[in-house]
Amino acid sequence: MSPRAGLVRPLLVAFLTVSAVHLAGLAAGVDAAHLVTKPLLMPLLAAYAAARGGPRLLIAALLFGWGGDVLLMPGADAAFLAGMGSFAVGHVCYLRLFGRARASLPAGLAYAALLVTFVALLWPGLPGELRIPLTGYSLLLTAMAWRAGALGRYAALGGALFLLSDALIATGIADWPQLPAHDFWIMLTYLGAQYLLTLGALRRHGNSTGAVPGAYRETGISI
Repeated sequence: MSPRAGLVRPLLVAFLTVSAVHLAGLAAGVDAAHLVTKPLLMPLLAAYAAARGGPRLLIAALLFGWGGDVLLMPGADAAFLAGMGSFAVGHVCYLRLFGRARASLPAGLAYAALLVTFVALLWPGLPGELRIPLTGYSLLLTAMAWRAGALGRYAALGGALFLLSDALIATGIADWPQLPAHDFWIMLTYLGAQYLLTLGALRRHGNSTGAVPGAYRETGISI
């Protein structure tokens, strides 16, 4: 067993534990738990993916997600745009990771209809300076969510959850009525999305010898 293989389980346990503490802190309204745990989440998941021998594009996508997490913490408009930009680069990494493998055309049409409808409903409530950036980001995110299906059902669900998580954020920006414990649901769907995208990528690439870019050979360690 390689040295990094011995880190797989501890890193996964660490990610799940920190995620649980983070979500519990949000549910209980403990700001300190949120501030301490949020910057740790994606680095732990990226380290887990690296220990599994995951492709570089997957690790890059997770680390750009970490950049978005950290940049969104201050709450300022400039930081929000920078954070959105970091997430956008992460989505580009995911799209490159998915390669040219086929995704469902009906699912693509459904995602396109959902995007047009949602942006049309949000548009009147969005600040003027955010309308174009958010629309462009939403297009990229929707493309990622659709194309994630090329990696199987886990990644497909992860892409859908990522879209849901960011939709919850967008409704807050547009001043729509919010769910109780709104931040909890945003982070629950986001963490589920990133983990399932990671799981889907690791499983597909672990069973591939070249059909998907960045393939690697499984070391016999399963999640």
